[in-house]
Amino acid sequence: MARPTRLRDKWRIRWIDENGKRRSEVYGSYEDAEFKLKQHEVEVQQVKRGLRPPTGPDRSFEDLAAYWLRVKAPAKRSARDDESIIRTHLRPFFGGLRLAEITAAMANEFKISKAHLSNKTVNNHLTLLIAMLNAARHDLTWLTEVPRIKKHRFIKFEKDFRYLKTKEEIARFLRAARAQGEMIFMLNATAVYTGMRAGELAGLHWDDVDLDRRLITVQRSYEGPTKSGDVRHVPVLEPLFPLLRKWRLRHPGRLVFTNESGRMIGQSGRPFQEVLHRVLEAAEFPLIEYKGKKDQRYVTFHGLRHTFASHWVMAGGTLFKLQKILGHKSIETTMRYAHLAPDAFAEDYELLGKDVQLGGDVRQLVEHQQPAS
Repeated sequence: MARPTRLRDKWRIRWIDENGKRRSEVYGSYEDAEFKLKQHEVEVQQVKRGLRPPTGPDRSFEDLAAYWLRVKAPAKRSARDDESIIRTHLRPFFGGLRLAEITAAMANEFKISKAHLSNKTVNNHLTLLIAMLNAARHDLTWLTEVPRIKKHRFIKFEKDFRYLKTKEEIARFLRAARAQGEMIFMLNATAVYTGMRAGELAGLHWDDVDLDRRLITVQRSYEGPTKSGDVRHVPVLEPLFPLLRKWRLRHPGRLVFTNESGRMIGQSGRPFQEVLHRVLEAAEFPLIEYKGKKDQRYVTFHGLRHTFASHWVMAGGTLFKLQKILGHKSIETTMRYAHLAPDAFAEDYELLGKDVQLGGDVRQLVEHQQPAS
């Protein structure tokens, strides 16, 4: 019976697949290697007995990368990012491997090799790798299973999303925005009262704005699809409704918001950065220390999305509706705002009962507890 063999500080397994080809994989522990070897041997027998379909063709990571860049990436808003990550990070590490050789242990080695990058950046790389491997399995049948790749885990603290915390701060911000011109005022007011992303505002057409039904159809980001790839509908709330009606008369055309040249605002457009900084300075919002840097702005343009979500919850809006408005795929993402709900835990204060009946030993302990020095 075959057993794993030592390969430096790892364990290698070898087996013969149903096509008579010799296969090998490497794992970090003997137990994992032994388990996978037994699994592969059982799968080979199942294929030979007709109990499961044969494995896909012997494809390499290079084959998958070429497919992804030709078919998948062009349909994504992040096509350039995908191309850059594959070229700069994934290909240099996985390029010489067959898909079956890409294991969870191999992905961990990749994480270690990228220790000079932030955990968030490495997670972005792993997210793309996992998506590619899923495509290899489900779209192309080049894999029978996808390894369980674990990304970095890190805790997001409240300071990781900055927002305008009070109605007074919103009013002060929008007054300063108005001083920069009506276009800047309307762009920022719409961000604050809809929670739309910068790209979604830049790509918004008047045809997407139904003032009769008071609904905005969000179906693009810049010239591409939205971040989630879905179409969603955002209500035009009372503070924004009269502003949009007047703005439609003052700014006709195809795009709701444009740059100074009358064209679509770009991803690094001045309204999202330089002009926003001027607005914050005029409104006398202080620079803050954020992630170790002492010159960070009080809020970013994306922080206006957090502003909408936070005030929605603080005003008693439901998380379910907020999830739909923001376009979050899962409710877990929306739950970051749950603690802002008014009386969020009011119904829970007496969950464990009103009166605690202490036993003799416990009562004595409480009554005679000495104050801490």
